[in-house]
Amino acid sequence: MNTKENQFSQFCLCLNNEGYTASLEIGKVYRVIPDDEAANHGYIRVIDESGEDYAYTANRFYLIQLPSHVGKALSSASQV
Repeated sequence: MNTKENQFSQFCLCLNNEGYTASLEIGKVYRVIPDDEAANHGYIRVIDESGEDYAYTANRFYLIQLPSHVGKALSSASQV
């Protein structure tokens, strides 16, 4: 999970934005930032609507695996 390739291809789908409607959109794909400490406490770190990374409870999301070229394209588009 700490390789550069995985940092580009880790994404999740938002399933629940209760309490965070300005920060998260249900059904939207978010880039995951690997954070072992957050994961140990049941959280997942994502780049949210503010463009910053924040930790949210992991049960709000469904982790998805995308082909590396799709992940790279999404990562590049989010940095523009």
